[in-house]
Formats: sequence, structure tokens, C-alpha cells
Amino acid sequence: MALKRPESVLVVLYDEHHRILLLQRNDDPSFWQSVTGTVEAGELPAETAVREVAEETGIVLTPLQLNDCSLINRYEIRRRWLHRYPQGTRFNTEHVFSACVSSASELVLTEHLAFEWLDKPDALAKLWSPSNRDAVEAFVPECRR
Repeated sequence: MALKRPESVLVVLYDEHHRILLLQRNDDPSFWQSVTGTVEAGELPAETAVREVAEETGIVLTPLQLNDCSLINRYEIRRRWLHRYPQGTRFNTEHVFSACVSSASELVLTEHLAFEWLDKPDALAKLWSPSNRDAVEAFVPECRR
């Protein structure tokens, strides 16, 4: 297995009702998250975001649908995943994006066990990653009733 680069994207997907798409990880079923993925060599983070959304959900975004949140997080990699990175790597750099998509879109999961569309409070309670919770809080509009 090739080692991962410690640079990734986080893509928060939400629908027209401001519900957030959460994905349940295969390798840790208690870990619910938005779309994430490693920036490959020679790839721009926005290109990674579009690619990862398509790979993980089957949703094909146009560049115009993608919102660059102009936020870059740096966080410590979970100990259980350090073996995936070059020796001595402890931190990951994460570029944050968001996009509004239709929840009627058929999802094709390739890397996750399940998905849920949740309102903002429920998504915030279920998300494992602090940076993912912060992104949902900051970049998903409030639903006006």
C-alpha cells in the first residue's frame, strides 16, 4: 500500500433543506463524517474535492457547485491511522469545501457502510471530527422555516 500524503480535503455536502450528508466509515463504524480524501501529487485541492465526492458518493459536482470555504485546518492524525503515512508524520493539512446538492440524488457508496441526511443539530452531535463539526457549523446555512 502506498503511503498517504498528509494533505487532504473535507467536503461538507448539504441539501436544499439544509440537511447534511454524513457517511459511516468502513474501518471505524462509530466514525461518521463528511466526504474526505487525500490530495494526490499534482492535484489542486478543488480537483481533489470534486474527485472524492464522485468516488465516495457517485455525485458528480461541477466546479461551480463547489464552494471553497477558504479554510485550512491542521490536526493531529489519529494514532490508529499513523501507519498509513510516512514515518514521523503526525499532522495533516485539510482544505475545507462545501456544496449544496440534491438529497434526491442516488448515492453510490464505495468506501462507507451507510449514509444519513441529518439536520444540523443531529449532524453536529453525530460527527466524530472536531474540524468536520466546525465546518458544518460555519458553512451550512441555517434552515429558515
